[in-house]
Amino acid sequence: MTVHSAVDAIDMGTLRTLVLVYDLKSFSAAAKRLDVNQSTISYAVERLRGVMQDPLFVRKGNGVSATERCAAMVAWARDTIGEIEGLASPIVFDPATAQGAVTISCNHHERKTLIPRFSALLRAGAPQVRLVLLDAAGHGNVHLKQNQCDIVLGPVGIVGEGFFRRHILTDHYVCVMDPANPLARGRITLSAYAEAEHVFVTHSGEWQPLYLDVLKARGIAIAPMVTLPNHDSLEQVISDTPLVATIPYHLARSMRGRLHIAPLPFRVPISIDMYWSGRTAKSGLHKWARGLIAEVARSCAAA
Repeated sequence: MTVHSAVDAIDMGTLRTLVLVYDLKSFSAAAKRLDVNQSTISYAVERLRGVMQDPLFVRKGNGVSATERCAAMVAWARDTIGEIEGLASPIVFDPATAQGAVTISCNHHERKTLIPRFSALLRAGAPQVRLVLLDAAGHGNVHLKQNQCDIVLGPVGIVGEGFFRRHILTDHYVCVMDPANPLARGRITLSAYAEAEHVFVTHSGEWQPLYLDVLKARGIAIAPMVTLPNHDSLEQVISDTPLVATIPYHLARSMRGRLHIAPLPFRVPISIDMYWSGRTAKSGLHKWARGLIAEVARSCAAA
């Protein structure tokens, strides 16, 4: 005799829907992300409500808030989905015939210093694999937790069970300025640096540069004359001006010859790490891609 259980209503698609609603805090946003009707989302959650004997989500403003039991179930669902997808990954991997995509969330620093070489190696080794880049802008952890990306690169901290980290590169801050800037004539003192006209890059207001905390600890506060959302126009903004920007060294190297690079009067290391989740931990394609990124980072550090 076949015995049916209430949990038979739970499948992978339903669990994914639960996690997405939890992350986005909205039924309508989840429906838009999955390109389905909101009623489809509501039906999936309603099935889980019946199984769990819990409302799971309650209305809060324009969105929803998860119950304590829902949060616990989401944590379990993330691990379960990642483990099953890992087990479902092909054991034998041949990059020459591999298909699929590698999605990376990172900022301008990584796109400028690591991605060009990585893209070339990816194309050469796995010509049928697509590369997709997302602008992290302070949201790399969200991209990874919501399964929008496979890898996050940058000086971020992503913690929790089911997430993995590998340190790949240590960078440090330097100053860049127009070659005619008086500060380019000699070593910059801390007082001269503090009095300079600064450019801040904030990644659309979602990031505070690490060196500001070091200055604050020394009782020094600097204010920007210019604030940029990213590094895209930094060279053009600085050229022929007295402006100074404090940016990672490996990024500054790409501007050598056009802007003057000078050491800071203090040192601030930047740890560039690679993060991924259990969802792709055992995937042949993604393990291979992570190895390529680490190889590119080693070459960058040695240059």
